Amino acid sequence: MSKFDEVMADYTSQSADLNLGLDEALLKGVAKGLGPSIYNADSSKVSCSDQEEKDRVKNNFLINKLGLADSDELSAAIEGVCEQLGSSNRNKYRAVFYALLAKKFGKEAQFTGE
Repeated sequence: MSKFDEVMADYTSQSADLNLGLDEALLKGVAKGLGPSIYNADSSKVSCSDQEEKDRVKNNFLINKLGLADSDELSAAIEGVCEQLGSSNRNKYRAVFYALLAKKFGKEAQFTGE
C-alpha cells in the first residue's frame, strides 16, 4: 500500500466514523491538491484552537483556492466544520476539513473534475 493510499484510508475512515457523507473522489481530489503536506504530522491536520490556523484556512483555501469573497460566513463555516469533526477529535485531517468546506460551498467540482 502506498503512502497516499494509507492517508486516504485514514480520511475515508474518519468520514465514515463521523458520518460526514464525503465522496471518496472529493477526498482524493482535495488530498492530491494538498500535495506533500498530507504526509507531515503537523501540516496534515487543522488546529481549531489556533486562530492563526483558522485564518490561514480562510485566506489560503476558501478565498484563494475556492475563490470565495471574504465574509463572516466563511469564518462561521470553519467553526461549523470544527464542531462537526468534534472538539475532542485531535485528528482533524486537513483533507477532510477542506472537503467539508468545499462541499458546504458547492465547490466539489474543482476537485472531482465533474
